[in-house]
Amino acid sequence: QLQASGGGLVQTGGSLRLSCVGSGFTFDDYGIGWFHQAPGKEREGVASISPGDGITYYVDSVKGRFTISSDNAKNTVYLQMNNLKPEDTGLYYCAATGSTLITARTSLPDEYDYWGQGTLVTVSS
Repeated sequence: QLQASGGGLVQTGGSLRLSCVGSGFTFDDYGIGWFHQAPGKEREGVASISPGDGITYYVDSVKGRFTISSDNAKNTVYLQMNNLKPEDTGLYYCAATGSTLITARTSLPDEYDYWGQGTLVTVSS
């Protein structure tokens, strides 16, 4: 089970930190991804991490603004989002894949087997 939290309302340029807590499995054995679904659009990958070795991947639109990290002792993955823009508005989901190989493929929703509920981020202009 995955539980995402940390969403909220923030002004352009602001920051939020999302958390994804896993239960019933060990993060070290999985890859964890964060996904963004803007209103009326498809779910898209944002960042992914292999908690076992710390390898990360970011899509171009968030590089330099977002940071994904993990606290394996807490079975938690974080997404620190800085310099938020109105286009970052939407639901954010975390998901787990049985592959710990982090590449561009881990930005694809179809690569993931387990999903948490979304947490809503709203960035006002």
